[in-house]
Amino acid sequence: MREKTIIIKKDQSISTVLLNRPSMMNSFNDELVDDLMEALLELKNDDETRVIVLTGMGKAFSAGGDLLHLVKIDNAVDAKKFIAQAGDIIQTIMTMDKPIVAMVNGVAAGAGFNIALACDIIFCSKAAKFAQSFVKVGLVPDCGGNYLLPRVVGLQKAKELMFTADLIDSEEALKLGIVNYVCEPDDLDKTTYKFAERLSTSAPAAIGAMKKLINRTYELSLETVLELEADLQALCMLTEDHKEGVAAFKEKRLPNFHGK
Repeated sequence: MREKTIIIKKDQSISTVLLNRPSMMNSFNDELVDDLMEALLELKNDDETRVIVLTGMGKAFSAGGDLLHLVKIDNAVDAKKFIAQAGDIIQTIMTMDKPIVAMVNGVAAGAGFNIALACDIIFCSKAAKFAQSFVKVGLVPDCGGNYLLPRVVGLQKAKELMFTADLIDSEEALKLGIVNYVCEPDDLDKTTYKFAERLSTSAPAAIGAMKKLINRTYELSLETVLELEADLQALCMLTEDHKEGVAAFKEKRLPNFHGK
């Protein structure tokens, strides 16, 4: 039996998914793609998990595609299959109704960069580096990079980062809006999990509805957004969590949400 390339750690309502190919800088081959999808689907259907933290074992978050694996793919059918399966991970991350926090502990390059972008919040170490490294090996960005990066940094800056494959540091990533928070390396875990704990106590149905709508906002007209807001709000107003939130407000206490 092969060693799993993904490790799942559960702590009450927070589950951590660790990319576990540290000797290869957590680069993606068939096994890691399959194992990550399996882990995400497991946690998607796990009622106890409210927040997912995605990070890498060792010194890297993920260096992207495993070049030693990619170079062995010698036909277009298998190449497209591999990239499409990696793209399914992005689709799953972005459509899952649970918040996913990327904890970028080191290099996030190529597909690793784009998987981080697909997450809802990004914390990174001061030592983290980011690169759209595809052009250096004669490839185009995948894993949703062409969709995600322009929405974060703007069209012209996205072109610059993709055309040059320049490596940017954590402070530049913060300046560009790529990451939400930059932490000292020794504080990264503590700070990230403190935020994850805060999310885990929020109303799950409301967060799931927000994520679903926000991730589509650039595709929709104002009229459509207003209609969807009315639909989603009507559903949320009938939940037990809404009633609990109102009661907690009246009683001047913290709400205790159950996702119902």
